[in-house]
Amino acid sequence: MNGENSREKSISLIIAAAIVALAMGLGLSQVGRGFASRSSEGITVTGSARVDAVADKVVWQLNAEFVSPTQSLAVARVTSSVEAIVKYLVDGGIPNSAIEFGSLSAYGQEEWMNGSSTGRIASYRASRTVTVRTDDVAKVKELSTNIGSLLEAGVSVSNYGPQYYVSKLNELRPQLLEQAVKDAQVRAEAIVAATGGKVGNIMSVRSGPFQVTSPDSVDTSAGGFYDTSTIDKTITSTVTVIFKVKS
Repeated sequence: MNGENSREKSISLIIAAAIVALAMGLGLSQVGRGFASRSSEGITVTGSARVDAVADKVVWQLNAEFVSPTQSLAVARVTSSVEAIVKYLVDGGIPNSAIEFGSLSAYGQEEWMNGSSTGRIASYRASRTVTVRTDDVAKVKELSTNIGSLLEAGVSVSNYGPQYYVSKLNELRPQLLEQAVKDAQVRAEAIVAATGGKVGNIMSVRSGPFQVTSPDSVDTSAGGFYDTSTIDKTITSTVTVIFKVKS
């Protein structure tokens, strides 16, 4: 009886070992086919390129605003402030042709007591925007820096800060994309060389969004980033390239 049990156990162990060996063989076969499949699809590499640029266009918006018990006084004070702003700009070297005016607006502000409106008008707020559009970037920067002289003179003005732009961005895009593709190829060759292979033709290229940032900034956005706060900028492009791999 013991002999029969031993034989049965031995047979069971042999069968189990055979099943395990078969499963491992099939598993390794599938893994091998998986690596081969991925290898035959090529290698995906991200390349990048960047260039420093200087803004050559600027948009600067100023806002004259005043609150008064009467609408007529609020409008008069805003009109006076706008005249003072324009004089400051023209005297500073900005031509009248570069100055745009927004609509003059005025509206009543309700009186509130204990969290509820009384239905009466407590005051009137009037405002008007003055916008400068020019390619004289240095001049606008200087005037924006010295805007405090207007405030010292009692002029009610809000300075939203100049917005600086690179007008030749469309011309730079093709150059940056070309450089980014070359960078991707260099990276791919370095990676593939380590495995003894060679980089083949490009299978596909996908361009990423452009990032226009201040120098040394790490700001990015999935849809692209455009920093307008500085004159000096860094423009970065990225591409994702799939190369064929030759053994």
